[in-house]
Amino acid sequence: MNSKLKPSTAADIVIIGSGIGGSTVAAGLAGSGAKIVILEAGDHLPDRPENRDPRAIFQQGFFRPKESWYDATGQAFNPGNYYNVGGNSKFYGAVLTRYRAEDFAEMQHLEGVSPAWPFSYEELEPWYGRAESLFQVRGTLGEDPTEPHHSTPYDFPPVPDESAIGALRERLKKIGVHPSTLPLGVDIDTWLAHGRTPWDAHPNSFNGKMDAETTALAAALKHENVRLQTNSRVTRLETAPDGKTIIAVHYQKDGASYVIKPKLVILSAGAVQSAVLLLHSANEANPTGLANRSDQVGRNFMNHNLSAVIGFDPRFRNDSVYQKTFGFNDFYLSDGNGGAPLGNVQLLGRISGPVLKSDLKLVPEWVLGRFCAHTVDFLAMSEDVPKPESRVRVDGDKIILQWIRSNWPAHQKLVAQIKTVLRAAGFPLVLSKAFDRKTPSHQCGTVRMGTDPAQAPLDIYCRAFDHPNLFVVDAAFLPTSAAVNPALTIAAQALRVADHIVSKDLGQ
Repeated sequence: MNSKLKPSTAADIVIIGSGIGGSTVAAGLAGSGAKIVILEAGDHLPDRPENRDPRAIFQQGFFRPKESWYDATGQAFNPGNYYNVGGNSKFYGAVLTRYRAEDFAEMQHLEGVSPAWPFSYEELEPWYGRAESLFQVRGTLGEDPTEPHHSTPYDFPPVPDESAIGALRERLKKIGVHPSTLPLGVDIDTWLAHGRTPWDAHPNSFNGKMDAETTALAAALKHENVRLQTNSRVTRLETAPDGKTIIAVHYQKDGASYVIKPKLVILSAGAVQSAVLLLHSANEANPTGLANRSDQVGRNFMNHNLSAVIGFDPRFRNDSVYQKTFGFNDFYLSDGNGGAPLGNVQLLGRISGPVLKSDLKLVPEWVLGRFCAHTVDFLAMSEDVPKPESRVRVDGDKIILQWIRSNWPAHQKLVAQIKTVLRAAGFPLVLSKAFDRKTPSHQCGTVRMGTDPAQAPLDIYCRAFDHPNLFVVDAAFLPTSAAVNPALTIAAQALRVADHIVSKDLGQ
């Protein structure tokens, strides 16, 4: 196992974190011949019974981290972030959607303005196609009116609707909604062969879900110049005396402290932990933290506004196992009547009695199971607009997440629209529940990229303006959250950054 290898003390490139950003940039750099070490704080997720046990996952919190973060009032909470090879992608819903082309331009919302990206959708489009191939995305084109231009088709056909979901798709079409197939990183036959459960929120141990470990990292590790080192938690980045060049990465493994001295450092620890590491690495030359001349590190934290919306119809029998195969964007670019955008709607992984029991502890599980047999479960997702005061801070070893929701009125309107749609489709009872801060709802934006060093820590290739050999390649670089799952956009930019590093820094 990688965790038994002798700790690394030298490398050309150190990548901190093995989630979507870290693993994908590693895959993009692997062919360069540079000596690459990936430092991962956690370990591999074993294939164990709890992986397919909804009671263990949802009721017992079996996989949740044993740590606390704090809100702005000092109240502690247990975050839903995971430390393992592959990062949060081991548990994700595997929806690999492109941002819409409009998401790269300035967008006026009911509450605030989503700023323009420093480049257009067309600039990133070729790498979107490469990311879709790397993550073996299953999908189809031409169903979604908001779909941006694709220069390449999907390599695999879509994950099929189950019979109840196919019937629901037709019910929605009849009332004028435009359901479209979700692009999914799931080999459904392999997944079901290991157990007939949903994949959404269930951990994956090479069981058919295309996460960071099973695709990008696996591709990178085929090269002898790439090495993964697990159980290696980075504690500090050290700069040269002038405060510019990163000269060392300090980390702990098995209770001992180590130092590795690379030529390039790629920080991919996730939107919260990447910001925390930069802040914790403050020194005399960088008293407010690394890459923080703009005072923007940790700021502009975004977390999608999410709600579960459940429709109940006693005549509707939902015997689906996984359910999560389509969504609709009828309210993505406007409210349907020319008003401000509301967001994305997609099916959730199938909700069962054991899942609902985690929230409705006083209701017998068998009652919840009977209820769920006649329900369909949707996810409402709205953009969280960046605000400087929404931020990640540190107080000694404490992580303080000061999340200030934005654009919540639009999300409430989206939930109301979904309820109207489901009632029109024959579901007389529709319930909703907002997700709270314990859910890692696509956290992003704490070390954003831009063109002005006074306003953004990173340039358009995710290089720190203040440190020429430091890159931040994870959800932290996102200038906006849009209203779709960010994983594919992170992967596409990671491949673009890797190509830039190969041509500019490695001289190829």
